[in-house]
Amino acid sequence: MVKTKRLVINRDWCKGCDICVAFCPEKVLELDEEGKVTAPMLERCTYCMLCELRCPDFAIEVRVESPAEGTEHE
Repeated sequence: MVKTKRLVINRDWCKGCDICVAFCPEKVLELDEEGKVTAPMLERCTYCMLCELRCPDFAIEVRVESPAEGTEHE
C-alpha cells in the first residue's frame, strides 16, 4: 500500500513569522507578497515535518494518507 504525503497550509492562521522558512532544510517555503507562507518548491519537500513542528500557530500540517483506505494518519 502506497501512502501519500501532503503539505497543508492554513493561510488564515499564518502570521508570517518566517520560522518555518528558516527551519526548512530544502528551502521549500517562502513568504508571499501578503506575508503568508507558501510552498513554491514543493517538489523538493522531503516531508521532514520541521515546518509543522516549529510553527507556533499550527498553520502547517504534514498529512500522511492511505488512498486505498481513505484515511489519514499522523
